[in-house]
Amino acid sequence: MSVPLDRLYHYLADCVNHDLLIYRWMPHGSRKLEDLKPLHTNTAVQNITNPTIICHDQETLSWEFYTRKSIKNQIRKNCLCSNSGPRDEGYNLDWMIDVRVLEYMADQHLRALTTCINQFDLTLLLHSELNSNQVAKFSLNGFVPVYFWSHAMIALDWFRYANHDPKLIFDLGKIQKDFLVYNRAWSGTREYRLYFAQQLATHNLLSHTQIAFAAIDNDMHYVNHVFANKKFQIHLHNLEQLYLPNTADSGSSADYCDLDYAACGIEVVLETLFDDDRWHLTEKTLRPIACGKPFILAATSGSLQYLRNYGFETFAGLIDESYDAIADSKNRLDAVVQEMKRISALDTDAKQVLYAKLHAIAQRNKQRFFNGLFDQVIEEYKTNLDQAMIVMQQHCTGQHRVIIKQLLEQN
Repeated sequence: MSVPLDRLYHYLADCVNHDLLIYRWMPHGSRKLEDLKPLHTNTAVQNITNPTIICHDQETLSWEFYTRKSIKNQIRKNCLCSNSGPRDEGYNLDWMIDVRVLEYMADQHLRALTTCINQFDLTLLLHSELNSNQVAKFSLNGFVPVYFWSHAMIALDWFRYANHDPKLIFDLGKIQKDFLVYNRAWSGTREYRLYFAQQLATHNLLSHTQIAFAAIDNDMHYVNHVFANKKFQIHLHNLEQLYLPNTADSGSSADYCDLDYAACGIEVVLETLFDDDRWHLTEKTLRPIACGKPFILAATSGSLQYLRNYGFETFAGLIDESYDAIADSKNRLDAVVQEMKRISALDTDAKQVLYAKLHAIAQRNKQRFFNGLFDQVIEEYKTNLDQAMIVMQQHCTGQHRVIIKQLLEQN
């Protein structure tokens, strides 16, 4: 099951009073420069008169990921491979191979791979993260950010059947494990999951947790992983002997398993970003909400407040959620493990009382997810885009057209 993201982008264009040149990555989820493509085939007039928006709302932003060298190489490839595209007074795309024009365009970062003859001096950037130094970096370099929680829209599509699934009805008699944890990948920003896996084993939580582990991720065995944050360095090198093997693929987060949710009391969500300052919650967080399940959220500090801003309840008073305020990532993860340890040590009667109270909150969250979240996210997007367009209109001089023409005339 997959969300038709182009349909989503068409909707985002249609629900606002602005004519936009939309660029998105195809296939969706890619970050390759060659995959940044226009949603529509635009006319020459549209390429000049309409504002451009780059939809970078699926993945986290990284200014450094796109180097000047890689952008120049992609410009050359586009010029050599394309016989169509924007025309400006008879110039073909191959004029951009002019050295001075190429250097100038490379300075524009991702904007260089969209239309370069636009009358707007800045480019809109659709993104899905808050409290972000990356957003600030793009803002200082010719982009006007537009925040949009795209993962909420995606989750509403992916988990839509959870609103009707009879197997998701809460039943204390079916709960076999205290915790459900999905732990597929551990490379990149997810390296904290290796330390988490070690901590579960060290604190004797494996018997209370439904979890699997993949010894190899991104073609590397975990014992060979070089930790970016040395605080997460592990000493156990036999994790694959302690866990069942994880055979899930990258598309597994697009679905849910009703049997898993019926058999476990609480999901511990391991988000993509943890050792970071940004708020960037994905469908991983929204899956237990859609399925009416209580959760502990292993994400960046402040993420529970992010959820509350969208009308969701969290579980303070029943679960010790002080972990969410801990700035140090290792200490925050240790606090999550300690709370799991506390809950696992409760007697059967206390657990049943706890689970009943937690699931009552979870059911209210489920109702909020399917009744109201869509409208809030879209209205927020419209407001943010309208505000961004005010900035765009204030910078509408066609300076890039002028500069490129000057450089060509000098040749």
